[in-house]
Amino acid sequence: MALDEKILSKIAADKLGFFRFRKLDAVFLLANETGRFEFLEENEFEQFLSGALPDTNPVFKALTAKGFLRAGENLDELKKQWLSRNAFLGQGPGLHIMVVTLRCDHRCVYCHAGAHKSDAGCDMSRETARRVVDIIFSAPGKNLGIEFQGGEPLLNWPVVRFTVEYAAKKERETGKSAQISLVTNMSLMDGDKLDFLLKNNVSLCTSLDGPERLHNANRVLSRGDSHANTVKWFKLIAERGKQPIGALLTVTKASLPLHREIVDEYINIGAQNVFLRFLSPLGAARQTWAKIGYTAGEFLEFYAKALDYIIDRNLGGAALSESTATLFLSRIMSDVPDNFLDLRSPCGAGIGQIAYNYDGKVFTCDEGRMLHEMGDASFCIGDADKDDYGEIVSHPAVACMATASCLEAQSLCPDCVYKPYCGVCPVLNYAAGNDLYAHPGNMRCEIYKGILDIIFKRIRTERGRQVFTRWLEPRGIAWRD
Repeated sequence: MALDEKILSKIAADKLGFFRFRKLDAVFLLANETGRFEFLEENEFEQFLSGALPDTNPVFKALTAKGFLRAGENLDELKKQWLSRNAFLGQGPGLHIMVVTLRCDHRCVYCHAGAHKSDAGCDMSRETARRVVDIIFSAPGKNLGIEFQGGEPLLNWPVVRFTVEYAAKKERETGKSAQISLVTNMSLMDGDKLDFLLKNNVSLCTSLDGPERLHNANRVLSRGDSHANTVKWFKLIAERGKQPIGALLTVTKASLPLHREIVDEYINIGAQNVFLRFLSPLGAARQTWAKIGYTAGEFLEFYAKALDYIIDRNLGGAALSESTATLFLSRIMSDVPDNFLDLRSPCGAGIGQIAYNYDGKVFTCDEGRMLHEMGDASFCIGDADKDDYGEIVSHPAVACMATASCLEAQSLCPDCVYKPYCGVCPVLNYAAGNDLYAHPGNMRCEIYKGILDIIFKRIRTERGRQVFTRWLEPRGIAWRD
């Protein structure tokens, strides 16, 4: 927001450190480049700007300690904090997404993957998988992530199994480690597959959109009951697995009035977290948007109600966190980078993640691969059957994505109080407006800004702080005022 002339005329610029601000209800939220924040009442804000805040005031001391006042600036400490928050910049691609097939037995109303029914021509071969793993292990990082996606990866089980075994061989040869995960709808899971996956420490993630009627309407299984099958395997894996199984939720228009039912469903099956994800305008979702889509405001109304209900259930003894809030809270309360690739500056495209399609085509990110399935190959950066790692990451599209996702280069971001916690997605910008850069009216921007408004308002409440503190404890993050 802009300052009025009365306040502008009183600013004591020589006393102020760098900050951005936003008015939330009756208070001003301040944040600086290292993610420190402070809430000020209106009179405190005016005193702060004019240099009239008494040095005996606890608020003065807090602002000084956090670098909002020049008297408290410790440039070496600020540099240390900034470098810690941005340590990902020197790590190279850590996430490698392998789409081992585009075949799928579900017909999800929002399918982003470009899934096909046909058996022919959309499975990754063993030789392509071998080449992809060789490229992955030639990346500079010591700790690598391989994620199987689809379609439904279990429809190409022989290549999934081969990849897991070959990656273990590469670990022994290179001294690097690979954390492997599998995103599956569970329709083809069986005892033998599960035994192999758990024995090889493959982490598992599925999709659960809520109670039976909603899930089955969103995630249509060509045979059988998608919801019943997903819940059955979720519970079994939770009992047997060494680590919690993850579950993803995609919010459609049908989800909006069901925030309580969705949260209750996750609690009832014993899930530890729920990820309230909004729709992206890719794949089938673009064609069906009039039926399943919504405005940013409609999603934010749903999100606020759902988050408040999750907080209520936590205060009543439930142990369920919301993943988007936990992600932002970790950035607000810690300088340890979570490396969530969609909310980095620059984003992870090509420098934090790489996506490998079933046919060996390589993309800056999974969103870039999704756009390719819609007929636009702008984000294709190589071919695993022909190119090596150096040729892939040197593709001009990688540099273009890094430039286009730096928040300093955006029209909306440099003055935003939430800049230290947020990021942009050039692919979604391009898909929505044929431009890599975000512009006013950008739905993703409106949603993330609204979510952060909701989170910071609840940070100010005792009940919100109590629950949020509990969510951060497993990450080793202490609350910081």
